[in-house]
Amino acid sequence: MKKAVLASAVVAALVSGSSLAATVYSSDGTELKIGGRAEARFNISDENESTSNSSFEDKSRARVNISGKSELSDGLYGFGKYEAEFTSASTTEVEDVNGEIAEIESDSLSNRYYYAGLGTKFGEFSYGKQDSAQVMLTDITDTMATFGADAADIVSGNKDKRENNFLYSGQFDALSIQANYIAANEKDADSFGLAAMYNLGAFDLGAGYVSQKNGNFDDDQINFVAQFSMDAFTVGGLYTMASKEDDDYTGYELSAKFKANNQLSLVGVYNFQENDDTSTEKANNFAIEAVYKFNGHIRTYAGYKFEQLDNKDDQLQAGIRYDF
Repeated sequence: MKKAVLASAVVAALVSGSSLAATVYSSDGTELKIGGRAEARFNISDENESTSNSSFEDKSRARVNISGKSELSDGLYGFGKYEAEFTSASTTEVEDVNGEIAEIESDSLSNRYYYAGLGTKFGEFSYGKQDSAQVMLTDITDTMATFGADAADIVSGNKDKRENNFLYSGQFDALSIQANYIAANEKDADSFGLAAMYNLGAFDLGAGYVSQKNGNFDDDQINFVAQFSMDAFTVGGLYTMASKEDDDYTGYELSAKFKANNQLSLVGVYNFQENDDTSTEKANNFAIEAVYKFNGHIRTYAGYKFEQLDNKDDQLQAGIRYDF
């Protein structure tokens, strides 16, 4: 990830919806953008099977986001974003009072992001439902449209889309810094995180730390990432160590991407996570994927996940996506 890309990912992404978001209003230093996607996709796996369901599962979804930015004075601006996601109908099996199995079909509308903040010469300060500071690091290996990112998140404060999240983001030449504090609604569940990324030309190096209350436990997680980019190749790796409820975990993710041409990209990832105290593998899989972009708006993709755990099955997932 080059320096300019880091700057965009860490700072500018907070106020823009998608790269294709259309500006619907712009006047006197204030602008409003609307964007989103429509994504028809499906998954095939024995894991989808039940007494009434086949191995085929529709996973289609649609997103709409609205973002705005307003210049307040020299070096000071306000910004905000909202994004919603609508997913296709899902079927849940429930048992009625007579012991009979019934199916309940429901659609889902969720609020993915909603936050607002102020931007200054020293960085951006925001509050709402937004990513933790560690997502700047985990995005290094979360590169697939279909699978991946199974080993990075151990404590919940490491994840994306965290509610009640205070976030600071700053860009200082080649150094990107983020810090966040999650004031949880539950007692003894607050979380603090700090992450930094440094660009060295073709190399990016990053590290992060999360400390989180978990009832009577003090959980924490440490992340290290590295990425190398040259021409059509990009490779990245993440190594993480964590303590959760007095159990120790280690995990790592590896990602490799080859951009064959302006339309076709090939991606491969490997994920592994283990409970060190019990030697129990929590994640162990690798996946491959091909993405073909017809233009800046529409793409199609297909991926296959090879599971190495005995209690999990392989998966095939494919789809077509339109961004607006």
